[in-house]
Amino acid sequence: MERAVISPSLNQNYLLCPSRAFSTRLHSFSSSTRNLSPPSSSSSIKLQHSSSSSSVLSSVINGGASFTRCNAVLSNSSSSTEVSELADIDWDNIGFGLKPTDYMYVMKCNIDGEFSKGELQRFGNIEVSPSAGVLNYGQGLFEGLKAYRKEDGNNILLFRPEENANRMRNGAERMCMPAPSIEQFVEAVKETVLANKRWVPPPGKGSLYVRPLLMGTGAVLGLAPAPEYTFIIYVSPVGNYFKEGVAPINLIVENDFHRATPGGTGGVKTIGNYAAVLKAQSIAKAKGYSDVLYLDCVYKRFLEEVSSCNIFIVKDNVIATPEIKGTILPGITRKSIIDVARTQGFQVEERNVTVDELLEADEVFCTGTAVVVSPVGSVTYKGKRVSYGEGTFGTVSKQLYTVLTSLQMGLIEDNMNWTVNLS
Repeated sequence: MERAVISPSLNQNYLLCPSRAFSTRLHSFSSSTRNLSPPSSSSSIKLQHSSSSSSVLSSVINGGASFTRCNAVLSNSSSSTEVSELADIDWDNIGFGLKPTDYMYVMKCNIDGEFSKGELQRFGNIEVSPSAGVLNYGQGLFEGLKAYRKEDGNNILLFRPEENANRMRNGAERMCMPAPSIEQFVEAVKETVLANKRWVPPPGKGSLYVRPLLMGTGAVLGLAPAPEYTFIIYVSPVGNYFKEGVAPINLIVENDFHRATPGGTGGVKTIGNYAAVLKAQSIAKAKGYSDVLYLDCVYKRFLEEVSSCNIFIVKDNVIATPEIKGTILPGITRKSIIDVARTQGFQVEERNVTVDELLEADEVFCTGTAVVVSPVGSVTYKGKRVSYGEGTFGTVSKQLYTVLTSLQMGLIEDNMNWTVNLS
């Protein structure tokens, strides 16, 4: 089978960690499935990084050990024309699904936590041992963040990437995995986004979803941490997560299945958490619901979260959301909405929230990287359906959505120092 040709400036021998038996190898994608060439054969991509970054990121980096900076340069000719044209797709109907782009980022690591210098490779399939830790024992984590094209059409904004880096590091500690440093993570995200710049949707048409993965790809038979790890970032342009768009979604409260248990891994973004919700989600969608809202597994009366997003309720202009206590993912959008709400003068409570409070709420909404802020139009619990609003955002959720998305897209001044500008 013919392989896509990797740019000459990319080192194809990128497995730099000490070799082990049955070591994992990654290969470029077969060119028989899609054309991975950049839009112009005479163009090149040169990735440069600004010496400045957000104050949040700077404080985190400066307070720790020195890190190895990951730099990559791609080129396929002597031309200096930057690849900045938009990809030729229907930007008005991109939806939320995978659209293969041009490049992915790859970095390898041994169990001692020594990461090799990362590299950009043509996007494509990867090849791992059948006994890889991620396949046999679920030793894997992922993250999700977005890049937005500003109104000027050239500058691109990342939203709080250092928060994703921190969350991956916390999850890796729980899963007995080494993780990239905060600086390595953020620089890798920057390089991947810039290499796929033409896939960032036009302003107002969506965003570029960035998916970092950390996997135990070393071969292991007995139950143990994998001897080798792979960090990958790929991207895809996306629109709205739910088919309803920004219209209200309809949730059903789940009584029989549970997403997480105390002492488990519900508070980290490990891959197994998401496979576990597919059964209940599939049943709910077959009945016409948008998604499932899970309860705690002990008392079965306290709200936890939706399959892939956090939940908020509003009563008398007071906002409440389940507190983070090990069974709920500490969402970055959740954290951002809480901060935005408080700057807007709202009282926000992080505490146990009961089903009864949910049914009596004035507004209900979900937050997450994929959904951003999604209004809830109805909740069904034990056959009883309660509706909220009149088929649109509630007053509070609309205000929070507007402020947050304006920050993410660079439409208002970022006084929170949350965005990272890529130009």
